[in-house]
Amino acid sequence: MSCSIVIRTYNEVRHIGRLLDGISRQTVKDAEIILVDSGSTDRTTEVASDYPVKLLHIQPEEFSFGRSLNLGIAAARHDLVVIASGHVYPVYPDWLERLLASFSDPQVGLAYGRQRGDDSSKFSEQQIFARWYPERSIARQDGPFCNNANAAIRRGLWESHPYDESLTGLEDLAWARWALEQGYKVAYTAEAEVVHVHEETPGGVYNRYRREAMAFKRLFPAERFGLADFLRLSSGNIASDLWHAARQGRLMSNFASIFWFRVMQFWGTYRGYRRPGPVTEKLRRTFYYPHDLDTQGEGEKRDIEPIRYKEG
Repeated sequence: MSCSIVIRTYNEVRHIGRLLDGISRQTVKDAEIILVDSGSTDRTTEVASDYPVKLLHIQPEEFSFGRSLNLGIAAARHDLVVIASGHVYPVYPDWLERLLASFSDPQVGLAYGRQRGDDSSKFSEQQIFARWYPERSIARQDGPFCNNANAAIRRGLWESHPYDESLTGLEDLAWARWALEQGYKVAYTAEAEVVHVHEETPGGVYNRYRREAMAFKRLFPAERFGLADFLRLSSGNIASDLWHAARQGRLMSNFASIFWFRVMQFWGTYRGYRRPGPVTEKLRRTFYYPHDLDTQGEGEKRDIEPIRYKEG
């Protein structure tokens, strides 16, 4: 099965080589790779040029997640388009094969795969991954949740409904909701697993959840998130993370990060819900170009060796 892969990058020199190396080791060999770079100032594009990629550029002042994706998908030559962030990399050599297998059902319009962190991931982020991406696949998902760090769509459907370029985030959820309304299915494939590396400062976590809250408020205007929600969810998740960390013998090394991560997560959400008005250029650059860089059941053990990446 052939596909196009659209990768969004901005200063991903530490990660892009590993992702492209992982793609080269996939069981799916006929994969067109399209890299959409939004103004990297490091060696991201230089490293990518060592691989068979089609390089596209988008100006920083024009960037949004939806616009970047639309540019890449428009250049794709295959009907099945895989979408990946520049700071993920596949765990197994059948990542693409497993992700694309869902489309054997003609009613599947979107499929997304499992994500997990690495050794550098904050403990709270790992807890989020475990909750959002369970170990068992779901052939037909009820709601529109998905994530474009590791997903695939039908290009033919995208032609009827491109990604919303005005959203500050959650363009994936908005598109999935539209697909469900058209009678298509969203599939979750746990075996299509990637490592998602987030190296965020507290300010980066705050910005991420603030822009996503602004988008969520647009998509679901009836929803509310007040100060009481901030207090309840931040304290509740801190308590849960501390308990899990203690059970795993990881409490002391993660104690501080659990507090600041959850506070920034839900304070950003609260502020995003409260922010009125349009997204200005200054706010856009704050979101996209910062100055700083419980599972649901157990899945079956895989009988395939993971990809062995070189360190560094």
